Amino acid sequence: MPLAQIKGISGFLSTEQKQEVIRRVTDAIVSVEGEGMRPVTWVIIEDVNSGEWGVAGKPVTTEIIRDMAAQK
Repeated sequence: MPLAQIKGISGFLSTEQKQEVIRRVTDAIVSVEGEGMRPVTWVIIEDVNSGEWGVAGKPVTTEIIRDMAAQK
């Protein structure tokens, strides 16, 4: 039974975006493991509170992630 766990900063992705991630990750796993695995492929998205995730010793916030996503 494949299980994909995805962690992200709370408040960044909407429910609709999370559902799209679930669909796409499931499709990616099934493309490798076979369509028969779709019914037993689990995808879990876990939110981490803003400021409770750190990179390079610095806290990451929802605002920082939004700014990063907005850069082109």
